[in-house]
Amino acid sequence: MEANKIIIKPLLSEKSYSDIAKKKYWFIVDKNATKTQIKQAVQEIFGVEVESVNTSITAKKPKKRQGRVSGYTSENKKAIVTLKKESKPIAFFESLS
Repeated sequence: MEANKIIIKPLLSEKSYSDIAKKKYWFIVDKNATKTQIKQAVQEIFGVEVESVNTSITAKKPKKRQGRVSGYTSENKKAIVTLKKESKPIAFFESLS
């Protein structure tokens, strides 16, 4: 699988911003990607050394509008990537903090 197809987009939230200082970066990734594929993709795209990858899948949930269901939220897989201490930080995220 191609690296640009594994990493879909960065996940930016209050919690992910606080983890940037700890060299933890959050991404939305392809649902079928493994931890090894995610690690290799991040190393290839950003040129950093990855220590660990944690993943979780968020299930789709019904959206309620005025008491009735009007569709569903999207089902995603997110990855929290921790870099090694000696690795350089990811420049994209450093400009945000």
